[in-house]
Amino acid sequence: MKKQLCAILTAVTTGLLLTACSTASKTQTVEGTGTGKHGEIKVAVTFKGNKIEKIKVLSQNENKVLAKPVYNQLKDTIVAKNSTDVDVISGSTYTSKGYIAAINAAVKKAGITLKTTKTKSKSTGPKIGKTNHFDVVVVGSGGGGFSAAIEAKKAGKKVAIIEKMPTVGGNTLISGGEMNAPGNWVQKKLGIKGDSVKSYYKDTMKGGDYLGDPKMVHILANNALGSAKWLRDDIHVKFINDQLFQFGGHSYKRALIPVGHTGQELVTKLDKKAKSLKIPIYTNMKAKSLIKRNDRIVGVKARYQDKKNVTFNAKKAVILTTGGFGSNVKMRTKYNKEYDKRYKSTDTAGTMGDGIVMAQNVGAKLTNMKYIQTYPIANPKTGMISLLADTRFDGAILVNQEGNRFVEELERRDVISKAILKQTGGYTYQIWNDKIDGISKTKAAHKAEYNELIKQGLLYKADTIDELAKDFKIDPAALKATIKKVNRYAKTGKDKDFHHRAGLVSLAKGPYYIEKAVPSVHHTMGGLVINEKTEVLNKKGKAIPGLYAAGELTGVIQGSNRLGGNAIADIITFGRIAGKTAGKL
Repeated sequence: MKKQLCAILTAVTTGLLLTACSTASKTQTVEGTGTGKHGEIKVAVTFKGNKIEKIKVLSQNENKVLAKPVYNQLKDTIVAKNSTDVDVISGSTYTSKGYIAAINAAVKKAGITLKTTKTKSKSTGPKIGKTNHFDVVVVGSGGGGFSAAIEAKKAGKKVAIIEKMPTVGGNTLISGGEMNAPGNWVQKKLGIKGDSVKSYYKDTMKGGDYLGDPKMVHILANNALGSAKWLRDDIHVKFINDQLFQFGGHSYKRALIPVGHTGQELVTKLDKKAKSLKIPIYTNMKAKSLIKRNDRIVGVKARYQDKKNVTFNAKKAVILTTGGFGSNVKMRTKYNKEYDKRYKSTDTAGTMGDGIVMAQNVGAKLTNMKYIQTYPIANPKTGMISLLADTRFDGAILVNQEGNRFVEELERRDVISKAILKQTGGYTYQIWNDKIDGISKTKAAHKAEYNELIKQGLLYKADTIDELAKDFKIDPAALKATIKKVNRYAKTGKDKDFHHRAGLVSLAKGPYYIEKAVPSVHHTMGGLVINEKTEVLNKKGKAIPGLYAAGELTGVIQGSNRLGGNAIADIITFGRIAGKTAGKL
């Protein structure tokens, strides 16, 4: 009996050991799904026992540039630690969370428990010394920063870009990427005549209530087309060759549209060009202060990953291209109490006004700081700009809760935003049909946003006006009356209510789309005073030696209000001027 019991126990023990060994060495690949910023992220995770061996993204719709550190750096950290209990990538929070959720779903499906492994993080960027020496140091890696760095490098200077976020691109990356250029090649193809540098200058000055520096706005107007051609011919940015936007406040359709309808096309190509020129880009590198010696700016003190102090000496110039302060509520309310935490922002998390503060600390003069712009059509839940709603530039209308139009849809952004805030609930509905979408091609360009808005209950598609009104509880009779009037004005070419400058488009046929939207802080017009060489001026109007700036952190171009499509023209034009100026030092 004892022998039989021993034999049974031995067999059971052996079986358990074999099962344990089998489980510990078992290899399996399991799929999991999570929700990112732009829809589902689907991954396949390969496990060996209780350890993650490999993670592969099967499908996703995230921004390619912002997602890159998630699918590379974050992936490597998760595999190395064998844990999903990791920090998200700053600036890519929603993508990070969706990616982690997808991996956790796979872990749960695999029926395993991960055991964390201690590991040291590895740097994937260029080697970083405590002190680094360059001719030109560019702070910020948006369109302005890349343009400055590329021009300075082509002039023979040793150049570096430092960027506080984990990814390059700044607001340029998440923008629509449209760029005003009077007399451009698409206008000629479409037969648009009459536009000129003069008319563009007048529109920009008037759009900013004549508070922009006339000399600087002249430089913008005279160089915008050349900057667009530089992007097209030297940087190889692809623009749509048969479509333009006419943003509010402009006399003509003059805004070039990049392929994909976002700034991702610009940033990807600028980044590629910088890499081909071997310009080092230090991400996760937050500039903290400017180094001043003998009244000259000679470098930047920075901090890497908030762990290591790093000095960047600049023998010739420091060029600031750090953007505005749209995401900094404290700074916004310092200069204009209206724009408090009630307002969300379309900007990246890094748009905190760092460059303005650093320059101010070495004596730089500021101007127009109280002028803060909201983008009228943004997501009420996230504050994100709605690129899908670019249909407004091709005929979509805005109505209030009562079903009535209340403003010209191509007015200035600040005018539309203020008009929206006066309506019931402080929101608007944008309405368009397939005819208008066929002109704008926005649904095809922004499928992820389209699906996300539907999921959030902020966008509906309907076959009839009655159904459309029902979706957001608008009085159907009032809305039908408004649409009937729009159709009549579209036919006659005269908008008797709001004088739509491009002419309304018929909404006689469905299907229809209706989107709920609110204004969101989008651009800060104020900033540093610069001259035609992009030198930063002090409070006495004298240039601060060694310090240059371009883009949204400057305050002399846009006046009280920036017209749509002017930001890209601004940052590329003056970024290039800054780089060329530094290249001659």
